[in-house]
Amino acid sequence: MSSELIIKSAAETKWDCVSFGEVMLRFDPGFGRVRNSRQFQVWEGGGEYNVARAMKKCWGKRAAVVTALPKNDLGWLVEDFIMQGGVDMSHVIWRDFDGLGKNTRVGLNFTEKGFGIRPALGCSDRGHSAASQIRPGEVNWEKLFGEEGVRWFQTGGIFAALASNTAEAVIEAVEVANKYGTVVAYDLNYRASLWKSQGGKEGAQKINRNIAKYCDVMIGNEEDFTACLGFEVEGADEHLTNIETESFKKMIQAAVAEFPNFKVAATTLRNAKTATINDWSALCYYQGELYQSMKRENLEIYDRVGGGDGFASGLAYGFLEGKGPQAAVEYGAAHGALAMSTPGDTSMVRVEEVEAAMKGKGARVIR
Repeated sequence: MSSELIIKSAAETKWDCVSFGEVMLRFDPGFGRVRNSRQFQVWEGGGEYNVARAMKKCWGKRAAVVTALPKNDLGWLVEDFIMQGGVDMSHVIWRDFDGLGKNTRVGLNFTEKGFGIRPALGCSDRGHSAASQIRPGEVNWEKLFGEEGVRWFQTGGIFAALASNTAEAVIEAVEVANKYGTVVAYDLNYRASLWKSQGGKEGAQKINRNIAKYCDVMIGNEEDFTACLGFEVEGADEHLTNIETESFKKMIQAAVAEFPNFKVAATTLRNAKTATINDWSALCYYQGELYQSMKRENLEIYDRVGGGDGFASGLAYGFLEGKGPQAAVEYGAAHGALAMSTPGDTSMVRVEEVEAAMKGKGARVIR
């Protein structure tokens, strides 16, 4: 099996990037607490969707999302947000609403940014959501991958964790993507709370290892690889705050030996000294070599949510543009860092700003 990542050309495809997952409404209390707030700013967000949105808004590429929404005002609010981001919705499933939300609804995510010694805090209210009910046979993958054509397909462990049917839908999608030569990128994004209903860590490993057989690009931090795929990182402490680059390389080599279909394995390295000050960098393993991004020590964080998705999007852009693994990991790390400098899950930067950050340009006023 070739270790080179082969990507279809733009000319033979309709989409540069398609994401498959749930798009939620995020309620943000600013710098207050969810439990006390009288006012929330509302954003859209989803681990998989955030990649497609940045692909369009930051990188200027053709992006679409596959998800499901209810036919009600909250579903239409999410639609309005997605349309603002320029992401195509022609493959979105619309579900009839029963007036109560027993049959279908929009998932809600209440998330605090955190500050100093108070960490970020998330509280989800997402049961019975439209996207969590997606099952095999609902999406015409043959049309998407076969007729329209997709260069990069992004999905992940958050969506697979929602229910047994979403995990089965992910497997159905990646099988068809594989058949048509679409790059499959999977962000493990381990969330212990989401996997409880599917057998905890043991269930997560069984499902993710099944999905992993179809993946070309595997993204996740050291906890993700450990919890979702069962690989151990030597030298990482119990809370996985201290990881040696060489130890990560050994773990990735073991993963690639077991899953030779992995062409790229990548991770962000975050040492959260406080909620507001993090050390931030990234690693990318490609064709037997490990590539490391610039290390940003004591990076000031405004809103950490979406930093990993920003990394995944920048990494994808680097490979889609044929810029090579070192550039890809730099684009990813810089974009993730900038995504954490603004509120909301999605980034608010343009490619020129990412490239300026990659060159180490400071934060002097731009006039």
